[in-house]
Amino acid sequence: MGCFCGKEALTVEDRKFYLKQRLGEGGFSYVDLVEESATRKAYALKRILCHNEEEESIALQEVEIMRAISHPNVIPLECYCLHKVSYHSKAVDITCEVFLVAPLYKKGTLQNRMDTYKLRGETFREDQIWHWMKGISQGLKALHDHSPPFAHRDLKPDNIMTEDDGTPVVMDLGSAAPSRVEIKTAREATQLQDLAAERCSMLYRPPELFTVETNKKIDERTDIWSLGCVLFALAYLESPFENAYQRGDSLALATMAGKINFPQNSTYSQALQDCISWMVKPKLEDRPFIDAVISRIASQEHVGDNRV
Repeated sequence: MGCFCGKEALTVEDRKFYLKQRLGEGGFSYVDLVEESATRKAYALKRILCHNEEEESIALQEVEIMRAISHPNVIPLECYCLHKVSYHSKAVDITCEVFLVAPLYKKGTLQNRMDTYKLRGETFREDQIWHWMKGISQGLKALHDHSPPFAHRDLKPDNIMTEDDGTPVVMDLGSAAPSRVEIKTAREATQLQDLAAERCSMLYRPPELFTVETNKKIDERTDIWSLGCVLFALAYLESPFENAYQRGDSLALATMAGKINFPQNSTYSQALQDCISWMVKPKLEDRPFIDAVISRIASQEHVGDNRV
């Protein structure tokens, strides 16, 4: 992680923030720890670098979706601004920066917790997994129930933060978009496939986004595949397609086959494995919608964890 010398400051919607530390970076953005001047409260600042009007439009779509969704299991937007710049070099051209200020979740992501448990050789309690799945699913429901409905399209443990009390919060809506799309032409198929390749993590990407077909309809059940993969990851501390990825196999073919290999020595219930298989169906139309998922999770939420 980097740090900022002195007190570099910026203003977002008339609120002044001091940059404190670099928290992370991805292919399209940086995340910094900032402190608000007036309140001394810490926040996370997402800085999105846009190289053209299309990227600017995608960044502003993230703003619109964050503003449209108000739910305790979806990350809220504190404030934002767009800063026009004109930076040109041989390596990169930047036309604008979009700054998004959001709450800071000190407990980190579910991926952080998974990594810690894997190092310790430990696993999560099953009742804890069902609790997390309930909150994640309710966050997705808020996206799916919006008019028009949105799909997250990059759901994974790295994009789920946790509150101090353990409440899961779905974050990083940079890949989110209107969920119901009818692919009519080869060009539309190519555009969506390329966008998914850029913004949807391979290990949690559904097969219909690996190979986008023409004359097909896609809906919010793209997220159900990813949600099933998240459930597997919480139980077994890796994606169900991690082994295929490590072997160098085609993930597109692996997801189309949809074969889930559960560890032989698993101590989790059959109900948990059945729920994963129910969601991770290669054909989108065979997957449940989010309301059915929430109902099924609710039937398991209060099941005790009997493992030693």
